[in-house]
Amino acid sequence: MNPKIKKRVVLSTLIVMIICLYTFTAEAQHTYISTDGAEVTVTDKSRIISIGSAVTETIFALEADKNLIAVDESSTYPQASSALPKVSFTRNLSAEGILSLSPTLILASGSAGPETAIRQIRSTGVPMLLLPAEETVEAALQRVEILGEILNRNDEAAAMIQQMKEELAIAEAHRNQLQSRPKILFIYARGPNNLTVAGTSTSAKTMIGLAGGINAFDSFSGYKPLTAEAVVSANPDIILMMESGMDSLGGEMGILSAPGIKLTNAAKNDRIYTMNGTYLLGFGPRLGQAVLDLMQMFHPEDEISEL
Repeated sequence: MNPKIKKRVVLSTLIVMIICLYTFTAEAQHTYISTDGAEVTVTDKSRIISIGSAVTETIFALEADKNLIAVDESSTYPQASSALPKVSFTRNLSAEGILSLSPTLILASGSAGPETAIRQIRSTGVPMLLLPAEETVEAALQRVEILGEILNRNDEAAAMIQQMKEELAIAEAHRNQLQSRPKILFIYARGPNNLTVAGTSTSAKTMIGLAGGINAFDSFSGYKPLTAEAVVSANPDIILMMESGMDSLGGEMGILSAPGIKLTNAAKNDRIYTMNGTYLLGFGPRLGQAVLDLMQMFHPEDEISEL
């Protein structure tokens, strides 16, 4: 081949490669608005750390976990997540521990913290995107949509959202037909000396309402310590707990020994129920199914199925 022609071919090939590389980079780069208001530009998704149980569960449900290199301690579902290295709990992050894993992208619940750790991580140039953390149906759906876009799983995310909406619609149809709604007391337990009850503005209250129940307490926001007077006065039809909470008390006998519990209709009628905490309060992609299962628990006389 003529040397001049060969040189032109090589040069043309090099230009094409540069154009392709530029185009790929431009297409791969996308800027998102984090829930804390920060603009986060995502360019490299080869080494992802997921922080927050709902975030991690959604990534696995979208079958986009190939590039996950670590998850936080709250991420216990699915089982496959346990095989990954752990970073500290969502609200108690260690910047040093996270950065030691050389992530190229961190996808985290908006409840992640402390702020100092987030600032330290971002100061190194590692993008950290905070996703909606509100424990509501709207936030759960939005989180799936955003993760689907980031991880190039738009179709899978759309199908997942549709399924969640259909399940929640079934629950709504059943709620509209209920003749009565039981009063539910949710107890958060971390050992016999650390028992609190759920008021308004809690994920427990939201789930109770979605499942056709009435939260036992509406006079305060968040959680308050359990007292015999309050429990007896509320006299719930059902007591609901996380499985881990019941385990921390040594089983059902432990909760029956708590102040006032034996005097409730729930105890007298043997209606003290437990559910896996992540499933019950995680607001992840299994939200709709969790609502239906909880509804069946509250209303055993009804067949909770598609109407």
